[in-house]
Amino acid sequence: MALSYKARRRWSLVILLVGLPVYIGLAWFLLSLFDRPSILLELGIYVALGILWALPFRAIFKGVGQADPDASHDETPGD
Repeated sequence: MALSYKARRRWSLVILLVGLPVYIGLAWFLLSLFDRPSILLELGIYVALGILWALPFRAIFKGVGQADPDASHDETPGD
């Protein structure tokens, strides 16, 4: 079942405003449980985690920044 454009926009906002801060806090907490690694390894871990969080949500974020494909072409944004 594919999500509509409006549903994908709403879910992307929920993910970015709620899910991402929770994920950042969780990653920060989990990494604080271990001894601090070298700065390059720590940077690599944060970069990998920064990419990893978005992989499951690719379908939701795809095309959200574009114009609504379901809207008629006669309408202008803001009407």
